[in-house]
Amino acid sequence: MDEAMRPYKGIRVLDAGQGIAGPYCGMMLAACGADVIKLEPAEGDWSRGLGTAKDGVSVMTVCFNRGKRSVVLDLKSEEGKQAAAKLASQADVLIEAFRPGVAARIGLGPDNAKANAVCLSISGFGQTGPYAERPCTDSVAQAFTGFVALNPGSDGAPHKAGCFLADMATGIFAFSAVQTALAARAQDATPRRRVIDMSLMAATTNLMTHQIAEWGYQGKSAAPPNVPAGAYQASDGVWVMVTLVREAEWRAICDALGIPEVAQDPRFLDFRLRYENREALYAIMRTTFATRPSEDWIARLQGARLLADRVNSPLDWLANEHVVAYGAASRVKQPQLGEVPLPMLPGLGHWHAPAPGLGEHTAQVLAEIAG
Repeated sequence: MDEAMRPYKGIRVLDAGQGIAGPYCGMMLAACGADVIKLEPAEGDWSRGLGTAKDGVSVMTVCFNRGKRSVVLDLKSEEGKQAAAKLASQADVLIEAFRPGVAARIGLGPDNAKANAVCLSISGFGQTGPYAERPCTDSVAQAFTGFVALNPGSDGAPHKAGCFLADMATGIFAFSAVQTALAARAQDATPRRRVIDMSLMAATTNLMTHQIAEWGYQGKSAAPPNVPAGAYQASDGVWVMVTLVREAEWRAICDALGIPEVAQDPRFLDFRLRYENREALYAIMRTTFATRPSEDWIARLQGARLLADRVNSPLDWLANEHVVAYGAASRVKQPQLGEVPLPMLPGLGHWHAPAPGLGEHTAQVLAEIAG
């Protein structure tokens, strides 16, 4: 990573989050040069045991905690709380993801932070309101916000995204908010704490801004704006995604698929009519795509400068010639696991620091704060 993109050297971050959202924010701050101290309980961040793991480090640990220093404290003991409070008092950025009110009781609240610290609290539903105490995970956030309802499967059931979408969005929005707060701090001669209330609920709904606006404006479910956009299975079993945003593209799609007459069908003349007659149109599209292999369809559609591509798996993506040429992925050498492939951080590039072992830096960090 370009050193010019690491402006947070000299900034200390105390990351008391677990899982993905808070740690992802902390990891990006570390990538930008910050000294990030990962505060963990004796059993470690629960992500250390989720998915593929070896010797206390999981692939998830590498994804969201690389470049940090791990400190283990018993926050149920007075000694542990005192050490946590001292760490908080020396941090420029304090990240916590406890239930509302818990951080303050264990020495990790805003009152424990430096006078000019940025204090980030991450929770499912926010720090106030009737649901503030509710437990929440990525799946719960996707369900509560309506994201799952927007993704019905062929079985008719609503489905969550196949990635940790709510957690990742929260981490990205948190990183952006912390950066903004640090910039404001740099321009403010008066020391003041800046407290950020970041919730999975708010982050997830921001990914659905248009859908929420449409549904709320109409007072009912909103029609998909561009039928027949979607994925269709070709004769070789591979799925092809095709979409459109202009009426002219509908006619071009029909020409590329060899069904120009469908573009002139009175049922399908514009976006509104295509939505009203979508089941009949989807049937035509499915039947058509099933007649040729995927590469044939992709060549036809892309040759006409239309919006279409193969539906890849993550392994397909890693091996793709463009991904390799662009350098969109690289490998981090992790002592416990070997090499782990990771996508680049958009706008920042590649960053190859390994993740810490559980409590690896406890003695080092406690010696620093004692001094």
